[in-house]
Amino acid sequence: MANNWKIPAPLEQEIRERDTTCVYCDCEFTPTKVSKKTAASWEHIINDAKIITRENIALCCCGCNASKGQKQLSTWLQTKYCAERNITPENVATVIKEAIKNGQ
Repeated sequence: MANNWKIPAPLEQEIRERDTTCVYCDCEFTPTKVSKKTAASWEHIINDAKIITRENIALCCCGCNASKGQKQLSTWLQTKYCAERNITPENVATVIKEAIKNGQ
């Protein structure tokens, strides 16, 4: 997974160590060759690529990232996609819970 988002190397390493599974659905990441859907991808929790902080950058699977797209987090969490996968504010990763708490 290439870093095309200008994430500084120390922050990238921190995020990779923190987010070892999808921050939304908790699936284990797979190599893209195995499954594009469960491959890791960079996620901007607030949809602004200029916000490069540990609070806004996360790793999620390509399936969740594609579903969320440009939707606001609170809106996306109410979608059929999340309901079908039991993705709720209560069972997402801590970084996402913090974003929810802060109004995202």
